[in-house]
Amino acid sequence: MKNANITNIRPDFALITNWVRAKTKVLDLGCGDGTLLTHLHETLDTTGYGVEKDDANWLAALKNGVDVIQMNLEDGLSGFEDQSFDTVILSQTLQAMHNTETIVEEMLRVGREAIVTFPNFGYWRNRLQIATGNMPVSKTLPYQWYDTPNVHLCTIHDFDQFCINHHIQVIERKVITDGEDVHVLPNLMGNLAMYRLKTAGN
Repeated sequence: MKNANITNIRPDFALITNWVRAKTKVLDLGCGDGTLLTHLHETLDTTGYGVEKDDANWLAALKNGVDVIQMNLEDGLSGFEDQSFDTVILSQTLQAMHNTETIVEEMLRVGREAIVTFPNFGYWRNRLQIATGNMPVSKTLPYQWYDTPNVHLCTIHDFDQFCINHHIQVIERKVITDGEDVHVLPNLMGNLAMYRLKTAGN
């Protein structure tokens, strides 16, 4: 794979790297230009595929040497066999999914582990903007209300309860703000949530 701006890797991508084992098989859903997969391949010698719907991102990923499949995640992952990947990643895309339950369940079907990251709608700056009568706009929620692709925003507490209700085991959770770990009042003080998951009992 060609270098895809690895020197400026996003802080959440750097943390995801710590959750992926070397020489394993990875599926990155909504992979964009393939930066994360390229980084994982170059640092951990991983293999795998990206999935991307957007034409420009799909082409950029191809140019970066990523094995990328163009498809809509809303159609599910029926083309992939059970437990065919060690890790399946959905990075800052969950909130844009219409069928949230389905995509998380499918991730845990085709992968032994899943990594999900999303902007925390409970972050205090988001709450403040709502309190002043405006929809939040921030680094993790950069869109205006009228052009946002986000359809299912949630808080950390919401996702914790989602995992309990769906019998999903949280192996590890990190909450960060501007790349720094948040340990105190994470649902209030963290702007990005990161979860490492597996099916309970596995």
